[in-house]
Amino acid sequence: MSITHPSGDRLHIGYCSNVHAGEDVSAIVDQLHRFAGPVRRRLEWPRLAVGLWLPVTAVGELRDPARLDELRGALADEQLEVVSLNGFPYEAFHAPVVKHAVYRPSWAEPTRLSYTLELAALLHRLLPADATSGSISTLPFGWRYPWTPEMTATARGALSQLADGLARLADEHGRAVRVALEPEPGCVIETTGQAVEALRDLRPEWIGLCVDACHLAVQFEDPAPSLATVVADGVPVVKAQLSCALRTSGTDAAQTLAPFVEPRFLHQARQQVDGRVAGVDDLDDALRGGLAAAGEWRVHFHVPVHADPDRTTQAELVQTIAALVHAKHPLTTHLEVETYTWSVLPGRARPRDEEDLVEGITKELAWVADAIEDSLEEKT
Repeated sequence: MSITHPSGDRLHIGYCSNVHAGEDVSAIVDQLHRFAGPVRRRLEWPRLAVGLWLPVTAVGELRDPARLDELRGALADEQLEVVSLNGFPYEAFHAPVVKHAVYRPSWAEPTRLSYTLELAALLHRLLPADATSGSISTLPFGWRYPWTPEMTATARGALSQLADGLARLADEHGRAVRVALEPEPGCVIETTGQAVEALRDLRPEWIGLCVDACHLAVQFEDPAPSLATVVADGVPVVKAQLSCALRTSGTDAAQTLAPFVEPRFLHQARQQVDGRVAGVDDLDDALRGGLAAAGEWRVHFHVPVHADPDRTTQAELVQTIAALVHAKHPLTTHLEVETYTWSVLPGRARPRDEEDLVEGITKELAWVADAIEDSLEEKT
């Protein structure tokens, strides 16, 4: 779906396909037919944006024009559009244990550059005719350890080469595909402020910021001033992932959060202590005493955006949406829901079958569309 901003810019609204397992083209095409198409029909939207996750295996297969045509055909059949790719996970995002593996290869490794350039070339071939640009989200350099100043220099050099490659592709195709670093708790770049510093002088016409609302909330960043600083420093917001984190008071943490401990994904936990953000790298560490019992906890566990506002950072998500769309022009036109954790939610919150998952994604997208519309109405 798209919503027209008062500026005339078209906001592309969709969801990220990294919620679905599958490493090859056949699996991705199957996902479009089993999930994305039914979601679009249930919403009764003329088109639905899908932020495709294309793991390295699928990227290799899509060098074959016949496989690329197969993917394009599925998108056309289901009336789906692709304006954005999730280039953060490289492979095996639904392995039994992912944890720190999702941060490899880092931007200090040449494989990350070659993978991202291939994604950019593919996105140029997937963009709908009426899209003005494309976006790719990527990891914020890498996990914070082991990390050295020399690795930072290597990563910046790789991003400079990336910008050259993106410029060549734009000259060839007549449209821009830009790449967005996504700050995340525990990584080399955790906050928007750190992103501004890391991206300084790094070709802002090609490389900018992916705002993940869950990550922003977990780091206790206030959306409006944080994003205002980003804009003032000349860093473009290329893409936004609309997501909610878990929240609870420390005294209720064991009862509220223990069911969310699971082995696949990393769930960084944070709290504010004496005006600073303190934290641990996984939820089970927090529950074993890694965070103080008093005060609010926020946990990097992407939970459905429409549900349980008292236990999530939904209020902060609403503020993030407002900060993204309240300007004279939106900070970004690429807005996607990224709740990749449906399969590891506890108890009754986890979908029982495919029909449940389709219904859950549908409700998330309807909630997001309403939140954007409400924010635009308040603006006018």
